[in-house]
Amino acid sequence: MKLPELKDSQKYVGLYIFDFGENCGVGFTAEEVAELLESEKYKDGKVYKIYNAFPDGRLELKGVPSEIFQLEAGMFFYSDKIETANRDFKSLINMAVRFAPPCRVKVNLAKYANDKFVVAMIYPAECDSEISKWLLDGKYKTTGSAAGGIEAVSEYYNSNNEILEKHQLFGESQWTNRSGQELLANLKQAVQR
Repeated sequence: MKLPELKDSQKYVGLYIFDFGENCGVGFTAEEVAELLESEKYKDGKVYKIYNAFPDGRLELKGVPSEIFQLEAGMFFYSDKIETANRDFKSLINMAVRFAPPCRVKVNLAKYANDKFVVAMIYPAECDSEISKWLLDGKYKTTGSAAGGIEAVSEYYNSNNEILEKHQLFGESQWTNRSGQELLANLKQAVQR
């Protein structure tokens, strides 16, 4: 895979490279990659996330399995007391008001067993590391145990939870997602942004 020379390579950190086989494009958003992978024509494309960029234009990449774009991941914060769980839920919402998460996130406060509660965060799996960083940067803390990952989401959906409160957080991105004809019309460009 031959990458184009990038000016200001640092601005591409967090975006994706899509390898079409005969050519590649640099600078796709996660949503754009997901749309390409859903198409019959590009379903076998290879995807790389740009994790770091250096002043000389070199990029640090990590291959991303295409199925990750079809999955949800989550983080789950458990408590034995409704007051604690409610505080954790409100603290998470307030943090999102101060600075937006990196992607859309469903947040639920749920009762999952007799006097057991959980604050559930569910988001696109490709945003897992960004959500972790967002929680660390926001100094989000809880007092109970925690679990996370793709399997934890499946377990949560398959359990008999009673959702007490729910909230949708919207991510803030510096990039506008293109879709449909606009996305397809620009695929031959080596640098997408």
